[in-house]
Amino acid sequence: MTQAVLTPVTQALNDGTLTRAELKALMQRSNTPAFIHLAIWIAALCVTSTLIALAYNFLWIWPAMFVHGVILVHHFSLQHECCHYTVFKTRWLNDVVGNICGFIIMLPSRHFRYEHCDHHTHTQIHGDDPELIPLPKTLAGYFWYLSSIPYWRNKFTELFLHTRGHLSDQEKHFVPKEEHATIIWEARIMLMLYAAIIATCALTNWWAPIWFWWLPVVLGEPVMRFIRMTEHVGKPCIREMTENTRTNYVMRHMQFLSWNMNYHAEHHYASSVPYYALPKLHEKIKHVIEVEPRGYLGAHIDILRQLTGRATRADAHNGA
Repeated sequence: MTQAVLTPVTQALNDGTLTRAELKALMQRSNTPAFIHLAIWIAALCVTSTLIALAYNFLWIWPAMFVHGVILVHHFSLQHECCHYTVFKTRWLNDVVGNICGFIIMLPSRHFRYEHCDHHTHTQIHGDDPELIPLPKTLAGYFWYLSSIPYWRNKFTELFLHTRGHLSDQEKHFVPKEEHATIIWEARIMLMLYAAIIATCALTNWWAPIWFWWLPVVLGEPVMRFIRMTEHVGKPCIREMTENTRTNYVMRHMQFLSWNMNYHAEHHYASSVPYYALPKLHEKIKHVIEVEPRGYLGAHIDILRQLTGRATRADAHNGA
């Protein structure tokens, strides 16, 4: 008889640390936490926007734009949760907010949803996980990834190919055939809106989007790359969720910006649990998941130890 697959959640259910009733309760959704979170989020953006305005024509505008940009790139975290329909109980609100976030960071929401679905299905599996970030081969590769240059190159290439009506072979694997036209038009509409904004700036000599949006996003993206690496990079490229994903303990302000995605292992084990319930889920299954108590910095210390030969590379025996 084939042995059932044992995940941390089923293990927690089996040993009594988490009951089915508790899991069901954790999966309950509400609009209220998201509205409160968004109110604080918008207030923070108003503060950082004011800092940019006050620093205009001064060198201080660059650190102001960086701080503003760190918040802007974290729209990815919000979009990610909307992709799972776990931010709002009202389903259409997830779609609306997800698309707004995607427009801000140039990540088409519909395409991302399909791509992310395969990421959850094939987490850390080479050739199957479309979001897999390989453990760099060298320190140069590590810093190259953190520069965000390869990321932006891929995003612009992807956007322009979609507007021309082309999807890659990998994209055709995770995007249903009947949705190909939707993905193409999603990219075209996004590009047309960007073009309209650029044209408006040129015609009116109004360049606020550069200082309050585009430059801050470029400056802040390396921080998002730094964070994204802590989720799976340096963990084995295997299917066992007890080993292929990290949860990171971080300070409250970073937890707020990430919409609790620092609890990444918990999210992979039960992706239908809303972001605001992940800390409670963590308390139930923290003994059966990979936890990095030193946070993002600790995860990068682990990655760097592997790159410099002071620890065995996680991909040493998985055919990577």
